[in-house]
Amino acid sequence: MPTDEKALTLQALTEAMHAFVRAKGWYEEDSPRPQTPRNIATSLVIEAAEVLEHFQWNGDVQDREALAGELADVALYLLQLASLTGVDLQQAILDKLTVNYKRSWD
Repeated sequence: MPTDEKALTLQALTEAMHAFVRAKGWYEEDSPRPQTPRNIATSLVIEAAEVLEHFQWNGDVQDREALAGELADVALYLLQLASLTGVDLQQAILDKLTVNYKRSWD
């Protein structure tokens, strides 16, 4: 992993995520945690719900470190899902921003 973490790109983060998953053996055919798009999408939603738990009873962040860990889990699953499905996440984000600039909300 590069030493200058602030300079990491989405691609570098994706590669680091894949290295971790490979190191755990989760890409193996006999893995107890099959890394299918459906399973990763499910995990993404579960982790997003864990982010929401931090705001369940009030709007203040009580444990910023725990929240950061949950946000990182969401980001890692998002990077993996995009990679496994062949979506260029960086381009998708830029495209969505372009679309959103043209939209208006009530």
